[in-house]
Amino acid sequence: MTDRIRLTYAFDAYCGWCYGLGPALRQFADDNADRIAIDLRVLSGGLFSGPRALPVAGYPHIPAANQRIAAATGVTFGEGYQHALAKGTVVMDSTDAATGLVALRRQAPGRILELASALQRAWYIDGHSLSDLDVYRSIAAGHGLDANAVAEAFLDPATRAEAEGGFRELRRLGVDAYPTLLLHTPTGTHRLGGPLSSALQLTEALDRRMAPTSA
Repeated sequence: MTDRIRLTYAFDAYCGWCYGLGPALRQFADDNADRIAIDLRVLSGGLFSGPRALPVAGYPHIPAANQRIAAATGVTFGEGYQHALAKGTVVMDSTDAATGLVALRRQAPGRILELASALQRAWYIDGHSLSDLDVYRSIAAGHGLDANAVAEAFLDPATRAEAEGGFRELRRLGVDAYPTLLLHTPTGTHRLGGPLSSALQLTEALDRRMAPTSA
């Protein structure tokens, strides 16, 4: 097979289930990187945007959800995050987080999963607000990117507009839950796996969808 495989990962940096799927998704990408040409884009969903951008204390279900996520996926939540959760004042603003991801992506589009993971580590391990410009400077520096360029892009209204365009694109694609992995084919767009899928299960789902069928 020589055609490129086009995938869209619908993600939100403040989505706990996206954090839980992260290791499996990165393994899936690594497992398939050399097998066939894959174009993977990551679009943020805006889960906590507009009137839903509230202090984390405004979502009292989150601690229990985190326990379920940890039990189901094996991810851990860091001490910094636990402190931020207990304090409850960090505003989860997905538009800011999406803007930051676009700013980082401009520096290294081929490392988008790595950078999306870095955003989630900043929140779910260290408890840093993803509205804080210094978080993006730190991520950029830690990944060998131009921190000043990332900061400038984060503050550029065009970057925010691009992030909000991603929200609209996911709505157009019919995404109503996160995380969602989509495969684009000539016959349409198909969902692969779910939030509890392993890397192997995602690869098997991809293989089934890409297998030739008889007329």
